[in-house]
Amino acid sequence: MDYVQTILTMVGMVLATVGVILIYDARILTKKLFSFGDQNEASWGLKILGFLISMIGCLMIYFNI
Repeated sequence: MDYVQTILTMVGMVLATVGVILIYDARILTKKLFSFGDQNEASWGLKILGFLISMIGCLMIYFNI
């Protein structure tokens, strides 16, 4: 049972890290991935997605599911 908690904690760490990277690099990722004109809305969407992913990862670490 300890192995499962360790693996889920590591997955939570990875999710939190990916979420933070999405938040800070949203503008750069928008320029590389999307070609439509309004990059402000796309970067805003990536920042919201990164926030949600990082919160899920942090909650997995906190509650040790």
